[in-house]
Amino acid sequence: MQPALLVINSGSSSVKFAAYEAADEAPLSRIAHGRIENPASPEAAFTQLFDWLAQQTGGRALLAVGHRVVHGGAQFQQPARVTPAVLAQLETLNPLAPLHQPHNLSAIRAVARLLPELPQVACFDTEFHASQPWVAQACALPRRLTEAGIKRYGFHGLSYEYIASALPAHLGAVAEGRVVVAHLGNGASLCAMRGRRSVASTMGFSTLDGLMMGTRCGSLDPGIVLHLIQQPGISVSALEKLLYEESGLLGVSGISGDMRTLEASAAPEARQAIELYAYRLNQQLGSMAAALGGLDALVFTAGIGENSAPMRQRVGSGAAWLGLELDAEANQAAQPGACCISKTGSRVAAWVIPTDEEGMIARHTQALLRGNAPAQRVKPPVA
Repeated sequence: MQPALLVINSGSSSVKFAAYEAADEAPLSRIAHGRIENPASPEAAFTQLFDWLAQQTGGRALLAVGHRVVHGGAQFQQPARVTPAVLAQLETLNPLAPLHQPHNLSAIRAVARLLPELPQVACFDTEFHASQPWVAQACALPRRLTEAGIKRYGFHGLSYEYIASALPAHLGAVAEGRVVVAHLGNGASLCAMRGRRSVASTMGFSTLDGLMMGTRCGSLDPGIVLHLIQQPGISVSALEKLLYEESGLLGVSGISGDMRTLEASAAPEARQAIELYAYRLNQQLGSMAAALGGLDALVFTAGIGENSAPMRQRVGSGAAWLGLELDAEANQAAQPGACCISKTGSRVAAWVIPTDEEGMIARHTQALLRGNAPAQRVKPPVA
């Protein structure tokens, strides 16, 4: 029986996972996946997961665990085998991604306590954007701050890297041209690609920047932050919560941060939230096209991008000036899986392509450890 690779995406209230058969020559094949909601602790979550996985896979050996780690900073521009020194470096980046990084690293520590000999690999959401030119990464701040690491990093890189790998199969030669990928989920961003490499992105120093999101504000005049922080009763932690967890679709609508709920609502506040989301999206799509000097293709992915035909229609209508002619019937009929939703003859092609961040992590983990990582049984020792 072939060993397995386990992929972990650990968040604040859930742990998403996927397991892949790691055959020597064959492509990776997913054999199990799921989510653990509201675990009592990381150790409890992974003890439960290892028990379940052992039952589902017949006790096959586990080769390694790959983790999604949101921030790699300037230090990590490719996947890294986790060591105590690497973990210590990654912990210094917690303030740059406070909603994600601590949970990603807690998962790594929990697995290490349960299975200390099991190799672990960190795969970073920032690494895909390391190809951006200096001008796309720089902030207009004193140079000493730039040299200290204050720059635009970009995120959702594992999703963009997967889409970049899938583009040739669907777009042909256009894949190497000027492509904007719209990763639209609870977190949302755009990435401008040329030659399937990142040229610019809407997220910058943090995961707050760029598009309006489910609960995050997106681009905001820093003067607003300065104003708010001077108000009575507003602490730094309260302001952080406001910008990360109480804004975006949730804040504008006062109803929900879930696009499905808002699209089903007749409340005027829901309509306004959707309109603002689409307006900001079209506005920043224009900036990505400007960075590329034009646009050859637009790709929608992630939860909203793959499932919301009304939002894709709004974006397509707003992008008509770029040469995009959306096929309304194809857009409405789009089913799970890759499909073209632009009219024949449209100067700009539009596609829906499902993303697979877990598959990308599995690829990286296999590539890094192939041939030098001992297999270990899935079930951990009883505590």
